[in-house]
Formats: sequence, structure tokens, C-alpha cells
Amino acid sequence: MKIIEKYNLTEEDIDRIVQMAWEDRTPFEAIEFQFGLKESEVIELMKYEMRLNNWKKWRARVQGRKTKHEKLRSEEVDRFHCAAQRTITGNRIAKKKY
Repeated sequence: MKIIEKYNLTEEDIDRIVQMAWEDRTPFEAIEFQFGLKESEVIELMKYEMRLNNWKKWRARVQGRKTKHEKLRSEEVDRFHCAAQRTITGNRIAKKKY
């Protein structure tokens, strides 16, 4: 995939990006700051990494969500993730087949 090659992303980087993209309070700007990927590139990476049905659910969830876009957020929100959010290790949760 072009994005993986362009940014020289490791498997761990990809897992972390997917995890950050799933977190409601992590804005796309935080992913761009840490990994250099713009919102459109994160969307493309998510589409590549996930099954189509799951990608559509994720896309519908984050589209227009105020917490995923730094400029739309309330100034009261000063953290990147929910305090109650559990850690996803290995981040293969998006690829599990039930």
C-alpha cells in the first residue's frame, strides 16, 4: 500500500494508528502530529486494514464527530482519549472474524 511505503510504517505503527482512529477522543490532528498522516490518509489506511462492513461502521461513526476534529471540539476537552477506555493490544480486534 502506498501510504505504508510512503511513511515507512511498521506493523506496530499501523496498529497504533488504527487504535487511535477508533478512539473517540483522539483527533485526526493527533495522528497527523505523531505519524504525519492526514485525515484522508488515515481513512484510506483504515479502509485497507479493515473489512468493508467494519470500515463503513467506523466511517459513519467518526464522520462529523466533534471529538475527532480538533477545530470542532469544545475547549473543555483537553485529553486525547477517554479515561475509561481500555487498552487494545496488538489491535487485531478490527480484523477478528466472528
